[in-house]
Amino acid sequence: MLQPIFTLLSQGISLAALPLMDTLFSTQGIMVMLLAAYAVAMWMFLTSAPKVHTIMVSDLDVARQFYEGELQLSAADVPLHYYYNYEQTLGAATVDPLYLSADIGKSHRSDTPDGLWYQLKKNAQLHVISGASLGQTNRQRHVCFDRECLEEVLLRAQQRGTKYKIRRETPLNFLVKDLHGHVIEMTEANS
Repeated sequence: MLQPIFTLLSQGISLAALPLMDTLFSTQGIMVMLLAAYAVAMWMFLTSAPKVHTIMVSDLDVARQFYEGELQLSAADVPLHYYYNYEQTLGAATVDPLYLSADIGKSHRSDTPDGLWYQLKKNAQLHVISGASLGQTNRQRHVCFDRECLEEVLLRAQQRGTKYKIRRETPLNFLVKDLHGHVIEMTEANS
């Protein structure tokens, strides 16, 4: 393929005379190349973005004590692909109202991301937001739509030696007790 081009160049014919190069460097050719480069850049960005798991909690302060103190999760930066208030619109209408607090639909400040962000695994983050109702006897409740997320939290609790009790496998529901004596109900919401 390159041999005929080199032969033509050695004979004094410029690259502009070749029909392929003329098409490639036309306005349409440049636009196609720019779109292809944009598509590759977006694919690379989206495949390298961390997966975000979301847990709704009844009390952010108790949740902070649990995830930072008991599970010793490190804080994470808000990922670039995250859109504010995205979780509150995902499936909230299909969740049993028993799990949701009365102020779930109220607006939040838009200048800062709501909730807490933690690094759960190398390419997975945990986003903790308010919105869950208190459980039985004012027990703290953490509700999640993603079983994989709850399994990771349970695994982390087991590794840290946290007291836990599995109440139900499907949907996953278990209790953990933090350092301050709070009993936290972790439950998978059916959507």
